Amino acid sequence: MKFLRSTHPYLKIKGKNAYLYRAVDSQGKTIDFLVSERRDKDAAKKFFKKALKATHNQQPRVITTDKYAATEVAIHEMISDEILSNKATLRKIKYLNNIIEQDHRFIKRKVKTMLGFDSFETAEKTICGIEIMHMIRKRQVEEIQSVFSEVEFINKIMGIAA
Repeated sequence: MKFLRSTHPYLKIKGKNAYLYRAVDSQGKTIDFLVSERRDKDAAKKFFKKALKATHNQQPRVITTDKYAATEVAIHEMISDEILSNKATLRKIKYLNNIIEQDHRFIKRKVKTMLGFDSFETAEKTICGIEIMHMIRKRQVEEIQSVFSEVEFINKIMGIAA
């Protein structure tokens, strides 16, 4: 993975703000996503650990984020804990985050019409479905040859045992 770009649009769950952590690589392919009730250091660490655990990912060379301080602290702690490579470079340059901001458009357009969610679980499952369909639309999933392989891929992303 050349770059990991991360940003956090807001979601409404029971009238309160929740956060959607998303990461894309330099080609705009979705790396991972996480719905979180908080936007703090612990949530950022949880998201980065989840993204790094995925089988299709590798250690990032450059991480580009928005200028949110908690994300920066989380990344520095993960480097010192050797979860992230010490060769990873952190960039906090707002305009370099345009790839993910453009990718957010699709998600925001779908979520905005929903006017919020009633529960955290509903939000997670809905966002997961939207993200999966967006990944398929971006032709990010090459192993899909039939409906059965598509169902297998969806179950894998959603964490459902086959």
